[in-house]
Amino acid sequence: MPEDCTHDCSSCALDCAERGETKIAKEAPLPDTKIKKVIAVMSGKGGVGKSLVSSLLAVSLSRRGFKVGLLDADVTGPSIPRAFGVNERVRGDGHSLFPVPSRTGIKLMSLNLLLENESDPVVWRGPIIAGTVLQFWTDVAWEELDFLIIDMPPGTGDVPLTVFQSIPVDGIVAVETPQRLVSMIVDKAAKMASMLDIPLLALVENMSYIECPDCGRKIELFGKSAVEEDAARYGVPATARLPIDEKLARACDEGAIELASVSWLDGVADELEKGLCD
Repeated sequence: MPEDCTHDCSSCALDCAERGETKIAKEAPLPDTKIKKVIAVMSGKGGVGKSLVSSLLAVSLSRRGFKVGLLDADVTGPSIPRAFGVNERVRGDGHSLFPVPSRTGIKLMSLNLLLENESDPVVWRGPIIAGTVLQFWTDVAWEELDFLIIDMPPGTGDVPLTVFQSIPVDGIVAVETPQRLVSMIVDKAAKMASMLDIPLLALVENMSYIECPDCGRKIELFGKSAVEEDAARYGVPATARLPIDEKLARACDEGAIELASVSWLDGVADELEKGLCD
């Protein structure tokens, strides 16, 4: 260890013996906030349906009677409020921000609920975005929740690193599509979680198939499903396959995600519920 060491490994490129023993302290939420499980929904790739999976998972858990919050960590591409049809602005009291409840009581926090217009672009650098996401954890009055679902941005950069190092994430649900290119990039997210000792609880394959309206046959438009194969490779206990479904897409566009079917994610919800009871 050099004499001028500041003990801040995050800004140091040296591979000294002390680095492996350094742990970054988790940030504490507000005193009245009690969250039993924090689940991050992530992928190494954009456009695979993380927000859809996050929303459906929140709806599924809420229908089981759990108190659920949904944190939209995709600051530059927030879509959670639109899927839930929520337009109300976030309120604050100078000390705390208050999440906006959906029709069924799911607590939502997203940058789009703070902007004057939802289409306004967020032209910020990575550290500012990461800091904003962290504030959604430390400064929001989530109160008592059974589950907080974090809809992550794509990749393994500033925001995922901040979330995993600063927020006590209990597990990850990874999202992929049947294309092998996407699966390869999901590998990066899975390996990042492993490096930070966060368990990968479930693997969801979105756009897995389309069901023929006449005969019910499942047509795999983007290739044969590999979700079970990938799950076995990662040692993941739960999997799910989401179809390309016109009704589901329309529900998102119309802000009616809470009316959509969530049965596809029953196995994933079962795994998360089991973890809550352990």
